[in-house]
Amino acid sequence: MKKLPSATPINGAILYHGPSTLDGENIVVILTGIKRKSNNGKTGHMLQTWIMRADREPHHATRDGSDTTVCGDCVHAGNSCYVQVERAPLKVYRTWKNDRYHDWRKAFPAKALRGKRVRFGAYGDPSAVPFKVWRRVFAQGLAGWTGYTHQWKRPEFLRLRNYMMASVDSHEEASAAWAMGWRTFRVAPKDTIPVKGSEVSCPASEEAGKRTDCAHCNLCSGQALSAKSITIQTHGYRAKNFAG
Repeated sequence: MKKLPSATPINGAILYHGPSTLDGENIVVILTGIKRKSNNGKTGHMLQTWIMRADREPHHATRDGSDTTVCGDCVHAGNSCYVQVERAPLKVYRTWKNDRYHDWRKAFPAKALRGKRVRFGAYGDPSAVPFKVWRRVFAQGLAGWTGYTHQWKRPEFLRLRNYMMASVDSHEEASAAWAMGWRTFRVAPKDTIPVKGSEVSCPASEEAGKRTDCAHCNLCSGQALSAKSITIQTHGYRAKNFAG
């Protein structure tokens, strides 16, 4: 790996490079936001993790269907997903291919993430990454995080419920996830009303008046927080493709 000049600011690091737990294909996980704040108004200042195939650019993986390596069986992949893979994910991927990121354990001092807030899966499903990788990140002493998985039905990923939300697309799925001990994040059609006693609208959503951002809310942290589940109405540039 090339050595960067000392004056070059490193805004990210490699968290993992190896087989996906979903299908064994090679993936890379990049953490960004170390030096420069995210300009995502909804999430606020959170470090971002990008989970991508290591052998092809993310927009190509979306087009040929090989994004299942990092997205699993998510119904939104390549269709109604709000992530524009040709933008941030592609930029991060190309930066990595140009050797601009170092292994995070070598690039930054111990406990460099202490007090930070992390968004797990700005692109890609956290379930694709070996749990030991996330365990090392949590051991840093984070101030908060958000995380979501569409693979909540699979028993091998059940321990993620302590940290991540089950990403569901209907009331029926939400009920099934609740029965398995998950808190849920449900994407719903416009004008959907949260299930009384079980759900609340995302405080950072348009329908809730954008009262806060994800960095300050921290409701989407799985069973690490005792709180109601979350629902949000369809949003993003592909919202029209949502068929909930």
